[in-house]
Amino acid sequence: MEKSTAVEKPGFRKLFYIFVIGSIFGCYYEMILNLFAHLMGDGSFFWETRSGVLYGPFSVIYGFGAVIMVFCLTRRNFKWWQIILLGGLIGGVFELSMGFFQELFAGTSSWDYSDHWLNIAGKTSPFVMLIWGLICLFLMKIIYPFCSKLIDKIPAKYADIIFWALFVFLSIDCLLSFSAVIKMNLRRHEVPTFTPYGRFLDTVYPDERVRRAYPNMVDV
Repeated sequence: MEKSTAVEKPGFRKLFYIFVIGSIFGCYYEMILNLFAHLMGDGSFFWETRSGVLYGPFSVIYGFGAVIMVFCLTRRNFKWWQIILLGGLIGGVFELSMGFFQELFAGTSSWDYSDHWLNIAGKTSPFVMLIWGLICLFLMKIIYPFCSKLIDKIPAKYADIIFWALFVFLSIDCLLSFSAVIKMNLRRHEVPTFTPYGRFLDTVYPDERVRRAYPNMVDV
């Protein structure tokens, strides 16, 4: 009988750490892919940020994707091919959903697979879902068991400090980042500013600042 890939059923704190690790991995994964695309295309060395937030190397779509995959795939035992299939399905549905909400609330798009075979609204495709499935297999077989052991080794006297420092920082970072993108879309549609928070965003995060943070983001 094949051994279980479910190392454990993680709690909230461990899932949060998986979110952080997945976000950092996703950011550099995208940056490296972009680098190789330019090297293979025109031979240029092009290193560009692919962060999903204003501060820090965090691509939160990968972070949330990692959390959903770990949460779902530690519920029961799965064989390797089931992990690929379920991981691909989860990744595809998640990426499609995030693309939809980004266009709906922010009026922007950060990726486009319209040239892929059998793509769905340009936000996912069988090929991309296969990549998600393979990443998920790597996550569940290697990354998660390894990271889970490291997380368990965090000294108890520092555990609360590390967790809350990261949690507060990323919560504020995500709030500011998503608010700044949504506010940019409101400015583009000439929606007037009514609140002090809106005026703060207009002042501190004008369009130039937001577009510099998200160079691959385009208006839709």
